Amino acid sequence: MCKYQITEYCHRMLREHIQAGDYCVDATAGNGNDTEFLCRAVTETGKVYAFDIQEEAIIHTRERLEKACCLNWAELIQDGHENMGEYIKERVSAITFNFGYLPGSDHKIATNPKTSIRAIDAGLGILKKGGIMSLCIYSGKDTGYEEKDAVLEHLKQLDSRKFLVIVSSYYNRENDPPIPAFVVRLKE
Repeated sequence: MCKYQITEYCHRMLREHIQAGDYCVDATAGNGNDTEFLCRAVTETGKVYAFDIQEEAIIHTRERLEKACCLNWAELIQDGHENMGEYIKERVSAITFNFGYLPGSDHKIATNPKTSIRAIDAGLGILKKGGIMSLCIYSGKDTGYEEKDAVLEHLKQLDSRKFLVIVSSYYNRENDPPIPAFVVRLKE
């Protein structure tokens, strides 16, 4: 049976855009779920860059990738995702974002509108034609609505000749369900 958890839904979309040997980015490494998914997709011939500002997230991601035997084709970077352009010189096939906070940690440490929008723009700058960016947008009592509103407004303003933006919703779910969004680069 298909699972409809937001990250699994996004993985299904991403899978169509990633091949062995590609370069990808996990802009919010967290506990390493997306990083592992991307590593398995690119295989040992590709590379995944994973960013997080929290040392705890980098440690969890490293441990997860070691257990999955795919740490060798990942580069874990403890820095803000808005700085990804300083580290990555290749064009990438896919970029994942999970906005909000690290599950199981201090909810006061979370992504914020200012750096998240800068990170989206940095990611769009390295995304290759036909590449995809997935954004899992969380909001509610812990993270508020400011980031969600700012990110959605920013996506709405992207040049429709260069980018296709798809925003989905869990339409009949209550209590601020997450919003899956995708940006596909149509041309350079």
